[in-house]
Amino acid sequence: MSAIPASSDPNARAASASPSAVPAGLSVLVSEGWADYALLDSGGGEKLERYGRFTVVRPEPQAMWAKRLDASVWEAADAVFTGAQDDEGPGRWRTTRAVPETWKMRYDAATFHGRLTNFRHLGVFPEQRAHWDWMAERVKASGRSDFKVLNLFGYTGVASLVLAAAGAAVTHVDASKKAIGWARDNQALSGLEDRPIRWICEDAAKFVAREARRGNVYDGVLLDPPKFGRGPKGETWQVFESLPPLLDDLRKIVSDQAGFVVLTAYAIRASALAAHGLMAQTFDGLGGEIESGDLAILQEGGGRLLPTSLFSRWSR
Repeated sequence: MSAIPASSDPNARAASASPSAVPAGLSVLVSEGWADYALLDSGGGEKLERYGRFTVVRPEPQAMWAKRLDASVWEAADAVFTGAQDDEGPGRWRTTRAVPETWKMRYDAATFHGRLTNFRHLGVFPEQRAHWDWMAERVKASGRSDFKVLNLFGYTGVASLVLAAAGAAVTHVDASKKAIGWARDNQALSGLEDRPIRWICEDAAKFVAREARRGNVYDGVLLDPPKFGRGPKGETWQVFESLPPLLDDLRKIVSDQAGFVVLTAYAIRASALAAHGLMAQTFDGLGGEIESGDLAILQEGGGRLLPTSLFSRWSR
C-alpha cells in the first residue's frame, strides 16, 4: 500500500486523479410533457404542474432558481401541497376549487387514475416517461412473444401497463395492497385485462430471493425503490443497506437473453456515480453497457431542466 506524498500544493492530490477513473455513460435523461402532463414552471423551492385538467403546486427543493411565470398563475393552481419537505413524508393538500377523488389520465396505451395523496404524489411519476419509452422499444425490438419483465416497487402500475401493451409478460410487485388495487383498477381502465400481468403484494427482496431459489428468470427488470419502506409483514427497507443484496439476488434471475435492468432512486443523498458503481459491480461479466446519471423533466417553454432522481440502467 503506497502513501500519497505530502505537497505544499493544495491541488496536488486532486490533480493526481486519473481522468480514466470517471466512467463513461454518465448522462441526463430528459422526459418531456405530453397531453395529460406538463411541468409549467419551477423555482423558489416549488414546482407548478398540470395533471390532466388540474394544476398543482408541490415542494421541490432542487428548484433553487427564480420562477418565470407571474404569481397570479401560481395562485390560480387547483391544489397546493403543504407539509413535509421530504418526498417520503406525509402532508396535506389545500384546494382552491373542487378536485374529485380521482380523475382519468392517459399515456400511450395506459389509462390511469390521478389522485391527490397525502405523500404529495398523484399516482404517476411523469419523469419516468424516458424509461417507459426506452423499455417498450426494447420489448418490441426483441420480436419475442415471451419477453418477461419484473417491475419491483411497481406502485400504481403505469410502467407495467406500458410494457404489457408493448408485448411483455409483466410481474408487478409492490408491498402495498392499496397500490396493487389502484394498479388493477388502472389495468381495467386501460382495457388491458387480457394482457399477461401478475399482480403480487409482497416484499420485493423476499420475492426476488425466492425467484432465485426457484430458478425463475426475467428478460427485463425495473426497480424504483423508496428511501425507506415496510413490507406487508413488517419487513424493513433501508435503501443504502437493502439495495446491494437485492441487486445481488437480482443478478441471479436475469436471463441469458435479458435486455435491460433499470434502477431509479429518489430522495436520497447519493450521486449517480454511486448507483453506477453498484450496477457495474452487480452486472460485471455479463457484457452490455451501463448508463447512469440524472433523470429530469423539461419545463414547458424549453430551456430549463428540473432534476428529479438519479438512475442507472444496464442493457445489451
